[in-house]
Amino acid sequence: MDVEAPKDDDQRPAPPAHGKAMQRFLVALNCGMLTLGTTGGPLLSRLYFSKGGHRKWLSAWLETGGWPLLLLPVAASYLSRRAHDPSAPVVLTPPRILLAAAGLGLATGADDFLYAYGLSFVPVSTSAILISTQLAFTVFFAFLIVRQRLTALSVNAVALLTVGAVVLGLHVSSDRPAGVTKGQYWLGFLLTLAAAALYGLVLPLIELTYKRAAGGGRVVTYALVMEMQLVMGFFATAFCTVGMIVNNDFQAISREAQTFELGEARYYTVLVWSAILWQFFFLGAVGVIFCVHTLFAGILIAVFIPVTEVLAVIFLHEKFTSEKGVALALSLWGLASYSYGEYSEAKAAKKKAALDAQASD
Repeated sequence: MDVEAPKDDDQRPAPPAHGKAMQRFLVALNCGMLTLGTTGGPLLSRLYFSKGGHRKWLSAWLETGGWPLLLLPVAASYLSRRAHDPSAPVVLTPPRILLAAAGLGLATGADDFLYAYGLSFVPVSTSAILISTQLAFTVFFAFLIVRQRLTALSVNAVALLTVGAVVLGLHVSSDRPAGVTKGQYWLGFLLTLAAAALYGLVLPLIELTYKRAAGGGRVVTYALVMEMQLVMGFFATAFCTVGMIVNNDFQAISREAQTFELGEARYYTVLVWSAILWQFFFLGAVGVIFCVHTLFAGILIAVFIPVTEVLAVIFLHEKFTSEKGVALALSLWGLASYSYGEYSEAKAAKKKAALDAQASD
């Protein structure tokens, strides 16, 4: 649990073999959780709306409402520390970092509401492509906040993703779900883009918070990351809870369950699994940032756009229009451009490191 965050090679020696094995395990684990959350969360959220659900604050609440699940690994980490050191602190995270996590949690809660509101009016297949623009926003904000270097290929990826979103907006009439007006569709379209932009800002801020947590020689461990995510999930859920109280969503849940098209039992099943899968998404995202970096998390989210598209067509019977096909092709082209750029840079850096090592010998 207490594996350290990766740092630059000039800051510390290479980790031992067992450290590398744990690092690979955590990368695989968090990538797996992010995969499940990225594909399953939007499908269940849209299923809720398409089968008779109407509560947008409730849908937003479910996106982080599974935060209590993190109490188990956080408690296990604490017990493990106490077993080795009876004087080990209950909380690893410094107060100022917890305060930053609380602020990020409130921003995440706002993002949850924007996304839930948008998804209530647009299909999952459209929403997935719009959310792919998050990579463009992530690249931009990562450049400003954590000084991530931009390349020609990354700029090309941003341009392609932007054009893809514009193509989707040109033909709204062919994509609207039944009962959704043109005005509601445009509102959902713009709110989904706003959600992508806001989360594109949140991801680099999380990485910046990790860097601040590492100040003064402090070690950033995976246990600390989970504590931060616990705080973020709590405050995001608290934000949405206030919205639910104001909107009387708690009183409406039982009534809505009785009229849900799939039945009352499946209504609650959808809610529970939606909370679990969305928690996988957020925990996987912060875990990937911890293990690798911000942009890799953005890339993984974009990678599963076609998977989400196909699942929406299969399980929710959504239409796959020509505009979606063009937008999807542009998104995948942009993703391929960015991925190739990252691969080329990594290969060049590895070659340079090998030459430097030979020169030092």
